[in-house]
Amino acid sequence: MKVLLLNGSPKQNGNTALALSEMEKIFTSEGIETEIIHVGHLPIRSCIACGQCRKLGKCVFDDIVNEIAEKFKQADGLVVGSPVYYASANATLVALLTRLFYSTHFAKTMKVGAAVVAARRGGLSSTFDELNKFFTISGMPVASGQYWNSIHGGAPGEGAQDAEGLQIMRTLARNMTFLMKSIALGKEKYGLPEREKGIFTNFIR
Repeated sequence: MKVLLLNGSPKQNGNTALALSEMEKIFTSEGIETEIIHVGHLPIRSCIACGQCRKLGKCVFDDIVNEIAEKFKQADGLVVGSPVYYASANATLVALLTRLFYSTHFAKTMKVGAAVVAARRGGLSSTFDELNKFFTISGMPVASGQYWNSIHGGAPGEGAQDAEGLQIMRTLARNMTFLMKSIALGKEKYGLPEREKGIFTNFIR
């Protein structure tokens, strides 16, 4: 089994990375393959709603988004980490996720998602909610820990002093592992849930 972890911080070794690394230790001990990709520093443009991905099978802007798409397709779980900027996620990460989820048409049902956020003080809950919406609109179960998945720290490395935050990351990784393994067993015995043809209602009369 494999988990893909996206570091949405511009800082490769900041507190977001620290949180993801704490999770990676648990995944490794549980026999889960991991890959952490640093994306928060890249010049990633946002979606322009051109619709070309429906024809091409990938985003028209051929950058790291399309590279991650292939890895996401093969992964059993996706962890998205971000620092908090004005009570929301790093805009670079949001641009990546918007294009990634919109341009990929493979089934994401029962891939497990988890959001991780880091901040000096506040804005954690709203950022956490923002990131989880990418999972829930895609039929992905969301893994939880023992609290909202957050860690506190201002300067790079300060998150190491947040003992509870680090414990949350370890608990999250264990719960996510259990969920992925349980889903794999469920697929073998019961298959995936039936998916109805989508109904799209236009509310403009």
